[in-house]
Amino acid sequence: MALQESESENKLDGETASDSESKSEFGGSPPVPTSDDTPEVLNRALSNLSSRWKNWWVRGILTLAMITFFFIIIYLGPMVLMTIVMCVQIKCFHEIITIGYNVYHSYDLPWFRTLSWYFLLCVNYFFYGETVTDYFFTLVQREEPLRILSKYHRFISFALYLTGFCMFVLSLVKKHYRLQFYMFGWTHVTLLIVVTQSHLIIHNLFEGMIWFIVPISCVICNDIMAYMFGFFFGRTPLIKLSPKKTWEGFIGGFFATVLFGLLLSYVMSGYRCFTCPVEFNNDTNSFTVDCEPSELFQLQEYNIPLVLQSVVGWKTVRMYPFQIHSIALSTFASLIGPFGGFFASGFKRAFKIKDFANTIPGHGGIMDRFDCQYLMATFVNVYIASFIRGPNPSKLIQQFLTLRPDQQLHIFNTLKAHLLDKGVLVGSEDA
Repeated sequence: MALQESESENKLDGETASDSESKSEFGGSPPVPTSDDTPEVLNRALSNLSSRWKNWWVRGILTLAMITFFFIIIYLGPMVLMTIVMCVQIKCFHEIITIGYNVYHSYDLPWFRTLSWYFLLCVNYFFYGETVTDYFFTLVQREEPLRILSKYHRFISFALYLTGFCMFVLSLVKKHYRLQFYMFGWTHVTLLIVVTQSHLIIHNLFEGMIWFIVPISCVICNDIMAYMFGFFFGRTPLIKLSPKKTWEGFIGGFFATVLFGLLLSYVMSGYRCFTCPVEFNNDTNSFTVDCEPSELFQLQEYNIPLVLQSVVGWKTVRMYPFQIHSIALSTFASLIGPFGGFFASGFKRAFKIKDFANTIPGHGGIMDRFDCQYLMATFVNVYIASFIRGPNPSKLIQQFLTLRPDQQLHIFNTLKAHLLDKGVLVGSEDA
């Protein structure tokens, strides 16, 4: 009985017997980073503080540095933002794969890291090839090599993946089949979480920078305000996966994020550079963000419910329709978004690591900062497709112009007959 108790005490929360058995096959747990990665200048400046307040200042200073960097890349424009998204994707993939490699490398089995990066290349080729064909259609049709690659894009993508699949099968080593299939699944789940979501972030950016900046900013705001409320007022634990999370921080972060989303949306909705879709200009071979703002970004007057009129003292309020949508975005960022962080916490507990990496002192790795962002990216993309996006006339015209003359004439006659039936056009006999 005493032996059983001592064995149970040595296990982390939630570890089962099967977990212990699997450790022998995986060669033990990955190393836990325990070194202090705080810059020496901060260590000296904060040496007189307790560890709690020292961590608060370190996180605060580096958070301000990251926010400043975020403002800089926004100023540099869409192309830089897309490049940063790609860099973040690669770094997050590297951090997750490295955790698996620390386990897998113990058997010195071939090709795992090589195949992981090869699959990353294949998936990026497929997703971003689709994006190039969709948003750079005229440029693709103008250049013969690009036109051929676009026409056979999916076949090429499948052939590349099939090559990697065959390489994996050939790399299988006797007695370690199960471990290798664990790592095969590990790589594919990582691709699903990281690459797919970063692809959706790029799509959101093309809808207008406001659809990129507001959701990301809401997640950042919720992360900061939940930490602040939890640090000063937190008393009630929220979830066992993250013992430091509290209900006070969760609720305080929600209200602060909704208010922040309303204010940020009001400011950004007045600037075309944020509200206009990002489009590729074929004449200048550059991105443009100039358009006539849609109704979504034009001030409108709304009646305040009678229940609230006596409280605020107003009968109407002028606001942008996008601000109403921002409430949905900020609500998701503060109530559902944190579950991406809880998922990451459970993942780290499963492999007994504190952080995904030690890239950012006080914050961990890049994946530690973007665990909620990926979940948010999917929601924004689904939200735009469900409630915002309509048919894009410019894309239809681009595709129409690439058809053969007889196909164009057929579409023209069909459209003309349809408009005549609707009464939009007047026939020659009526005129």
